[in-house]
Amino acid sequence: MTSDSSQTAAFRGQQARAERFLVIPAFNEEARISEVLRRVAETELGFEIVVVDDGSSDRTALLARQGGARVIQHPFNMGYGAALQTGYKYAHRSGATLVVQMDADGQHDPREIPMLTKPIEEGTADLVVGSRFLGGETYRMGFARGVGRKLLQAVARSFGLSVTDPTSGFQAMNCVVLTLYVRDSFPTDYPDLDVLLAARRCGIRIEERRVSMSPSPRPSSLHRGLALTYYVYKMILSIWAGTVGYSDDPTSYQSVYGKEVHR
Repeated sequence: MTSDSSQTAAFRGQQARAERFLVIPAFNEEARISEVLRRVAETELGFEIVVVDDGSSDRTALLARQGGARVIQHPFNMGYGAALQTGYKYAHRSGATLVVQMDADGQHDPREIPMLTKPIEEGTADLVVGSRFLGGETYRMGFARGVGRKLLQAVARSFGLSVTDPTSGFQAMNCVVLTLYVRDSFPTDYPDLDVLLAARRCGIRIEERRVSMSPSPRPSSLHRGLALTYYVYKMILSIWAGTVGYSDDPTSYQSVYGKEVHR
């Protein structure tokens, strides 16, 4: 048996437990997706692995399938948030009770997934955010991104939410959060602090856990030029809209989605 087929077999064994899903949005990640999936397979955590290919022009989808993941493809690039929500909706329709999201660029260590899922499995949290900065700032980011993070933290505190890494893409959530995130109001581009604040307003219990993250292998286009201006404008507008667009009771979604919510 080849190493590729061994990895695929390992994934299929993990995917037997269909209530736990690992969602990985990916766009043109052919250089890294195979290694990410190999590292995930080594953890043997029992998740169904879902790679959402957001209209890649390279072999991301092919390599993800070869790595044993279930692949959902967008016909064109729709944005990071849209790719995440596609994964959320698939997990929701499949009866997920626990969902973890991580990036496809190798920044996140899948061995740290149990640290994120433990508070949810113990019933003390609904949403757990993996933080690069909790307990100290060993992770280095550029000046503009650092200033932006401090600004977002200040905005979060003004709404009563204490979070050290509001843009982290390494998170775990239960079905209560999932019923909120599959709504049409979920942003298609940058689901960051606005989503966390909307979740908090709905009564979602949010915690952070310290995780290690490798530097991104490619520069972010978000924090440069007009993209940064758009991001700030969009985030302020989205936060304002979120204060009026969600119910305060997350359990109210069970009637909409026909699903019993347990905490």
